[in-house]
Order: sequence, then structure tokens, then C-alpha cells
Amino acid sequence: MKRLLLASTAATLFATGAQAQTTIELQRFFGACDADYGDVTDVSSAVGECGIITALINDFEAQNEDIDVEVTTVEWPGYDQLNAQLASRNAPDVVSMHYSVISDYTSRNLLEPLDDLLAEQGIETSSFTDAALAGVTKDGQIYALPFDNWTMLWHLNMNLMEEAGLVDDSGAPILPSNTDEFFEHAATFEEATGKPYLVQILANETAAYARLFYTFMLQQGADPFSDPTQIDLMTPEAKAVVEFLKKISDEGATTTDMDYAAAVAGFGSGEGGIGVNGTWLIGDYTAQSEEEGNALSDGYTVYPIPQLFATQDATYADGHGWAVPRNPGRDDDVTAAIGKLMAYLAENDFQWARTGHLPAVASVFEMDEFQSLPHRDNIAEVAQTGQSLNPQVLRQFSIQDIIGEEFNSAVHGDKTVDEALEAAQNRINDLLANL
Repeated sequence: MKRLLLASTAATLFATGAQAQTTIELQRFFGACDADYGDVTDVSSAVGECGIITALINDFEAQNEDIDVEVTTVEWPGYDQLNAQLASRNAPDVVSMHYSVISDYTSRNLLEPLDDLLAEQGIETSSFTDAALAGVTKDGQIYALPFDNWTMLWHLNMNLMEEAGLVDDSGAPILPSNTDEFFEHAATFEEATGKPYLVQILANETAAYARLFYTFMLQQGADPFSDPTQIDLMTPEAKAVVEFLKKISDEGATTTDMDYAAAVAGFGSGEGGIGVNGTWLIGDYTAQSEEEGNALSDGYTVYPIPQLFATQDATYADGHGWAVPRNPGRDDDVTAAIGKLMAYLAENDFQWARTGHLPAVASVFEMDEFQSLPHRDNIAEVAQTGQSLNPQVLRQFSIQDIIGEEFNSAVHGDKTVDEALEAAQNRINDLLANL
């Protein structure tokens, strides 16, 4: 009877054309939005990071009926959960990863090199931008499929900028070119609108402080990690940056006590003139500006953070990639399915670039569809001016937490600038000395 049942089941599967499923376990951040996009396969109709990545995975499954992608969404950035999974030998097959943390995992042999897998799919390394390829290459090998480059930007409410008279005859915003002009513009803006110049993430946040610090250090031609095994913060350049960040708060040129969600919503509702936030919000804010009856209606644009410390034109940039945790027991069919997914994501890099992130695939920059996206001309320079930390610097996410905590204490007056810099330096160097 058992044999008859098995034979009957096999015959039924054959008759209905059902295919054996290969399952990929994919873990990602970028938020959860299944209620809106759980069944969407038309990627062009999706908006925002979560919507687009959800639609991309749905479309991949629709095109590859023999592959099931089981998605786990983690709270950003998700590395604590990944570390626990790696320790228990229960890691996903594919995981979203910032370029800045890849070295933490490769230094412990926890990621698969992908050179052969990408080559088997016809993905040539020359197809990627220099910035993207550099972000995923460690010790001469590729450890993630590069997906984008991102940076912090100035998102501008042009309705309020016009009200403040900070718009030129062509309708473009007038932006400061140094720190003195910054405070002049901030005072002009507040006097005209009654609102702060900047909308910033200053509560329950560390990454924003670190990203701004790196940008303003790069603008001064200063590398706090000239030795990747330790940080040097006892410099005039570092002190100048923290004093500038503190003065912004002291003079009321920014919103206060906003966490990430509040800052995103606050800029969108017109609580200030310039939202200091990332490339990933361009798509959402553009969509809002195309609707009627809100603070950004017909009044949104975006630019790189101005060169306020103008020794050189530079901005700190990172990126997102797709890494494959090492698993010696992974089935060949799963590995092949991962390769197909990588090829699909590379082929659809334009769709991901609609979020506002800069493409990882160089040819996307030349596409008419990309060039016609709103505001891309304004930020295209980041592909050349964007710089990351030395890839030999380990624990970059832990370091940004320390920088954020200590600089926050200086900005709010709990420590002097010198005390905060010294504390951050000591804590970071203790961390790096005990890896």
C-alpha cells in the first residue's frame, strides 16, 4: 500500500507539472511591507526600499518557479542576529550586508568568496563601478554582490527655502559654501519661516553622527584611521567638526530630540528646511512631492552635503551588498539557485536605484531611464567624490556607535568637546586592541 501511495503521488506531481523546489533562505533589513507589496511582481510599480526589494524577490520567484525564497526581515542592521545564527551554525544562505562590515566576517572566514559563482552566471567584475567593487573586495576576492552605494544627503523643502529667500533666479537652492555661511543661512531661514534650518536624527541614534563626522573629516583631507588598527581623534580637524556639530545645536539651527522615524516624518511634514538623511529616501520624498496638499508638494529636491570644510570635494559613502555565509554542507542546488538570484539582482540594479541609491552596475548610469529619474543629476557626483573608510578597519559599526554616543554627549553639553573626543578615542582603541 505504501509503495502504491508513493507511486500515485509521483504520478500526480508529474501529471500536474509540479516542480521540485529549491529553497534559499534570505535574510535582509530594509523594513517590512508585505501588506502593501506581499503579492506585487510588477517591480516598476513599487516605491521605496522595502517595496522595491519585496517586489524584486516576488518577481524572481515568479520567473523561477522551482526556487522558493524564504525571506526573514530583521530590524536594521541585523548583525547581532546574524552573529547568533553563525555561532549556532544556522545562518541564512544570503544576507544583506553593508560594505563597511564585510571585513569583520571575512577576517573570521565566515563568508563565501563569490568570484567563481558570479563568473558562472556571466557577471563580470568590470560591470561594477569602482566604488561598489572596492566595497565588496577584500584581500583580492569578492565577498558580496554589490547592490548600490549610498551616502547622507541634504533633502530640501524648496517651498520653505523659497519663503526664506534662499533660492536663486533659476529656482535652484542657495547652499552655504563654508561653516560661516551655514549659520548665516540658518539665521535667515529661521527668521523668515520660524522653523529650524535642519531636520536631524539626534535621539536614539549613533550612525548619523559618525557619517557626518567622516564626511567633514574627508573634506579636510584628514584620515582618522591612517593606521587602521587605531583611531586618532586628538587633531584640530576632528575638534573643528565636533565644535561645528555642537554649535548647530547651541544656536537652534536644528530640530532636537527626533529619532530616525520622527526625523523622516518631520521633514516630510515641513518641520524644517533641510532633512539630513540618506539616499534611500529620495524615492519616497519624490513621490510625496508629486502629490497635492502636503509640505513637499511641488517643492522637493536633494543635493550632496555641501563642502563646508572645503579642502577637498569629498563625502563619506558606504553601500549594500548580498553576502553568502559560509556553509560547507550547502547543497549544490541551493548554491546554483543563489547564483541565479545574484544574476537577477544585478540585472535589475536600475530598479533598486529608483530608491535613490547610486547604482552598483556602471551601465545603469548610462540608461535613459536612470538619467530621467528626478534629481539624479544633482547627486551623480557622489559616484566620484564618495569615499569609505580603509577596508582594513574592523568593527566599523561598533566604532560608529562609540562616536555617536560620545559626540552626542558633547553636542548636548554633558561633556566638553575635548573630553568627548578623548573618550571616543580611548574606547575605540580599546576595542580594536582586544579583537
